[in-house]
Amino acid sequence: MVQAVPSVPEIFEEELHTAVEARTESLQTLRELGPPDLVHLIKTPIKGAPKQIGIYHHVTGIEAASSASLAAYINTLTHTPHDKQNKLASGLYCCYNAFSRLDMRVQVQIPGTVESYCIDERGDKRVASDDLWLETYLCSVLRAYSYADDGSGDTIKKIVGVRRFNPITSTEAEHRFLDAAERLFFNGWQLGSDPEIQVPNLVSNHLTTGLLDYINTTGRYASGINLFEKLRMRDPEISSLLAQVYIAADEEVKAVQLLHEAIEELPMDYSLLDCQANFLNKKGRADLAQEIAKRSVVSAPSEFGTWARLAEIYTGLEQWDLALLTLNSCPMFTYQDKDAPRMPEPLRVFLPTMPETICDEIDDSGASSDVELVHPTLRKLHAASFKGTFLKAYMLLTEITKKIGWDQLLRIRSQVFVMEEEYRHEKHTQSVPSHSRNASTTALKSPSPGAHDMTNGEVEEADNNAPESSNGDPSASLSPNTLEKPANTIAAAEVQAGSDDPDSTNEQAYTQFHNKRLCERWLDNLFMVLYEDLRVYTIWRSEMANYRQQQRVYQKSPEEWEILGELAERLHHEDEAVEAYQACLAMRFSPKAMKGVLKLYEHHGDVRSILGAVIRLVTWQYRWYSEFSPSLLYTIRKLIEDEGSLKVRNIIQSSSLPQHVADLTHQYAQLCADFHSHGTEG
Repeated sequence: MVQAVPSVPEIFEEELHTAVEARTESLQTLRELGPPDLVHLIKTPIKGAPKQIGIYHHVTGIEAASSASLAAYINTLTHTPHDKQNKLASGLYCCYNAFSRLDMRVQVQIPGTVESYCIDERGDKRVASDDLWLETYLCSVLRAYSYADDGSGDTIKKIVGVRRFNPITSTEAEHRFLDAAERLFFNGWQLGSDPEIQVPNLVSNHLTTGLLDYINTTGRYASGINLFEKLRMRDPEISSLLAQVYIAADEEVKAVQLLHEAIEELPMDYSLLDCQANFLNKKGRADLAQEIAKRSVVSAPSEFGTWARLAEIYTGLEQWDLALLTLNSCPMFTYQDKDAPRMPEPLRVFLPTMPETICDEIDDSGASSDVELVHPTLRKLHAASFKGTFLKAYMLLTEITKKIGWDQLLRIRSQVFVMEEEYRHEKHTQSVPSHSRNASTTALKSPSPGAHDMTNGEVEEADNNAPESSNGDPSASLSPNTLEKPANTIAAAEVQAGSDDPDSTNEQAYTQFHNKRLCERWLDNLFMVLYEDLRVYTIWRSEMANYRQQQRVYQKSPEEWEILGELAERLHHEDEAVEAYQACLAMRFSPKAMKGVLKLYEHHGDVRSILGAVIRLVTWQYRWYSEFSPSLLYTIRKLIEDEGSLKVRNIIQSSSLPQHVADLTHQYAQLCADFHSHGTEG
């Protein structure tokens, strides 16, 4: 089997070196792991007048342990099959070190010298030491996992021309990675953390996230346990990470014993408490998890994760009012996206196709032609753009709605939050003097700390994103009348607009509000967004039913089917989501739709269909210069564990797709064999 390597995309500069200059200028704005590595090349014509051509592309997963390994990558680019008129004169490899906030650079002259140095945030040149290369290497591996695509194509489409490689393809590479992680572990907080974490700490940062991703993707649990056991000797707080690996490795007894011992030593460590609460909740013992989750909230009241876990547990216990109140108390954070390259407008972009990926069934080159065919109602579904804490809060809200229905949700909402209509009615009937003590100081309990962490800009954006009226929408008339639009809650600013002059004669005016809370503006907005999602979903399903009754074909563009699939998935209607995704795939290939269908196949354990979907997704990824998707590697590893490598390889080989396409997926299966995954023995 020939080892296939993704093609090399080429982005041409309008002026020489502008890409490198833009990267240097952006260094001081970087806040996370940094952007993908930049590879800048200078080409000259083989014949004719000397002329320099500047081109570049981005890459992740190249081993950045030394200048030699980066120079070796540039040397692999000297021969490009599609460009016979030009030759490579020089190359510059830029790799960001997020620990020291330096850009490590290797300049290669062909033929000629190799020079390595680093650039700081001010653009000054520094010497590249061995310690800096160790940090750079670890950052490069973490970036490869952070920037990897989950198979849906969303990450790939964000940045044009990124080659993605697997940074760890052997046990020797694994030892190097884990050794670097052990040496730099206690500096991991410097790298930042996922957007749901307010303050990066020892066990919640990009380094720990990357380590857990690697261990879960490859199934190398023994290596992870060994690493965290050594680190736990230096700090018992790391027990929460070790417990997570034990649970993933199906060593639950050891995990429970470890958590018991660690919590006795650190009774108010929120990461340990959250791990224990999550374990109990997944075991169906939400009653036991409840008190632990409450203690976790007390331990870390400003963290979103602890409140979200408690809301999830209340949902499992069917205590809907407490679930909504807890959700309302969640501190919400501004979403911090991954660092992305900010490049000047290119002269032109050349995106070659590797011959091994050519397959008519997987060609999505016409995907952009459907953009104008999307109905405006589908285009303005704001829930599709939620990320970070807002996405997780919305998914909790939709989970509650799925279980109790929209009408019951509105009833509980009006029972726990002060509604605008009742507030005005009570205020009017009691004839409250303008200088009396108002509801916010007499009866309403103030929201918990951290609940107002949205910036003013986000509040305004939330208001602007609130769905408009359905007036003018031609399909609105098909909406069933039972879908009630949520009434407004009273705004905190309006309640607080009065004087705080204490007047005990008016205490009884707000007795009915005594156990009610003010609904946070962001949560109020989520109710409106959820209403719009449900309204569009209900219209779609009623239209589908009418068309079927009349034996007519219900027509939508591929992108509309994709959006409807996402909508149904958000609302936890899995069967309807798959129906929409399959309708999309019947018209053209879509990685997002294929990934959605793959989830159903995995749920039903349909091995042949799972592999059929994975083969197509792997091939599409290779087409767009990615040979590495942790999500797809995990799917193949789990299949091999359950079915055995021989059966999996035979099914891949027997697929109806061309041999060169099947070979791309064989590479993933071979990786599992190299790591000695369960099911590959013999």
